[in-house]
Amino acid sequence: MERCLANAVAAGLSRTREYRMRPRSLLMAAAAAALLAIAPLPALAQPAPPRLPPPEATDPVALGIMAGSPPAANRRVNLANLLAYPNPRWGFHHMRELAPSRAVSSAGKPVRPLATAQATLDGVTLDDGAGNRVSLADWQKNTYTDGLIVLHNGRVVLETYHAGMQPSDAHALWSLSKSFVGLLTAMLVHEGRIDRQAPVSRYLPELAGTAWGEATIQQTLDMTTGAAYSEIFTDPASEVFRYLFATGLVPPPANYPGPRILYDYLPTVAARGEHGAGFAYKSVDTEVLGWVIRRVTGKDVATLLSERVWRRLGAEGDAYYLLDPAGTTISSIGFNATLRDLARFGEMIRNGGKVGDTQVVPAAVIAEIRRGGDPAKFRAASQTVRDGYSYRNQWWIAHDPDGTFEAKGLHGQHIHINPAAGLVVVKLSSHPIGNTIFTHVQDRAAFRALASTLRR
Repeated sequence: MERCLANAVAAGLSRTREYRMRPRSLLMAAAAAALLAIAPLPALAQPAPPRLPPPEATDPVALGIMAGSPPAANRRVNLANLLAYPNPRWGFHHMRELAPSRAVSSAGKPVRPLATAQATLDGVTLDDGAGNRVSLADWQKNTYTDGLIVLHNGRVVLETYHAGMQPSDAHALWSLSKSFVGLLTAMLVHEGRIDRQAPVSRYLPELAGTAWGEATIQQTLDMTTGAAYSEIFTDPASEVFRYLFATGLVPPPANYPGPRILYDYLPTVAARGEHGAGFAYKSVDTEVLGWVIRRVTGKDVATLLSERVWRRLGAEGDAYYLLDPAGTTISSIGFNATLRDLARFGEMIRNGGKVGDTQVVPAAVIAEIRRGGDPAKFRAASQTVRDGYSYRNQWWIAHDPDGTFEAKGLHGQHIHINPAAGLVVVKLSSHPIGNTIFTHVQDRAAFRALASTLRR
């Protein structure tokens, strides 16, 4: 299968780009593209994953991954082999050891304690999507969970760690990073520093005549821009390969002539289709927003997030963003943070932007996210499993009776917020399949089961 995929990608790249890639680079690029592709899957009720390794056989501690001084050659993890399973089970909570990064500083502010509460969750079961009743422990194991925390009305009722992850480890959030960028952009819109109806090129004249030349800030926030860009790892012509090379997270082959930093790559993306017509998942939209933030404020996303949010959460420690080769924050997929601090963030969002008596994020910004976007436009992506959802300001809105909304990242990263049940769930994982649609039915069943039990 890998050889077929490599051949397909090689043929496509040969047709669409004037360069050749070594097979190893092809496989890296194909695997890395799978890391990102949330939206472009066939319209299936619940896609059946290929045969997966037993979760218990992928434990990085038991396997000795990166153990020893030095680690054995076949147990070392780097960017070139990060996605070769089971390396993600170690790599996803050690990304700062693999790539350059910039801190999202907590600035040594006092830690806001997370209170605990007694809750009986041992008997909670859920449908795993295949007609089987499974426990919460089985759900965590079956979805390759690295860390899980559940808050009910602000109190921790469940907190678990697996695969060697420790409470102090910052975990890769991948596309969940987008929701932080969306939040910062929406805050600047609320303050009048960014006009949501203005074309992106007002702030970034470098992008005039590109995919974002006439696209508005709001269309970019909602991923309804018309761009000659796709994130389909089975498509050999998919632009996601060029994006990944520009981030530096996937090392390009030596003879690759394309852009090797983000701000050189983004101006090469051409317009295609009608802006505002329908939702199409594009990591590059978020990178553009990160650039707008930097241009408007003079500060990159990592610095602004620290000043506006992280220092005010009562976080236990610093988070961090990965950087491209030019030192640019990888806004779309580069954020890493600890489980407990993400729980603090989720609880702040659930409380309408407040931490205690302090309004960290304007309530109107949270309310706009919760209202969501147009589900009809969302259907353009053919995500039948998420029928009824919309996408607004880089957040996923379920439009269900409880008003749940979510931040999501590939390989199983979740911040799930249920306002009606007083519930916040943060789940960090290293699932072998990148696309969260593969576990969507089971994950949503678990979230509903937790809500049902805790609201009694």
